Amino acid sequence: MNYWLFKSEPDTFSIDDLAARPRQTEPWEGVRNYQARNMLRDEIQKGDRAFFYHSSCAEPGIVGIVEIVKSGYPDISALDKKSIYFDAKSTSENPRWYCVDVKLIKKFSHSVLLEEIKKHSVLKKMLIARKGNRLSITPVTKEEWDIICHAS
Repeated sequence: MNYWLFKSEPDTFSIDDLAARPRQTEPWEGVRNYQARNMLRDEIQKGDRAFFYHSSCAEPGIVGIVEIVKSGYPDISALDKKSIYFDAKSTSENPRWYCVDVKLIKKFSHSVLLEEIKKHSVLKKMLIARKGNRLSITPVTKEEWDIICHAS
């Protein structure tokens, strides 16, 4: 099993939105960064776990845990001309973008805030804590995973 951190702006899609979905499951669509796309397509597998991270908000931080319930497959939102994620260069024969399906495992009773992560001796090495990191999906080590799960 591998561990990840998935970022989402809560006014776009929050952990509460995921909790309200049927079976608390949803495609993690709309990723439009090639490095993150490659992780979705090639590395993130069914059974992996990910932290759900709220970004671009008053208190950014990890708010819960999701499980990957379907490995990478073409993101059909790229083909939908009405979608904000439409990409005219993506086709069903040659998809440019991928997504995975996630299922809510746990919503934390309190968030593990970015400011806490940056102050922790081990967690401050996480990609999310690095200045200028803009990736919406990043790997998480087993040690980082265990520390955050314990802190929540």
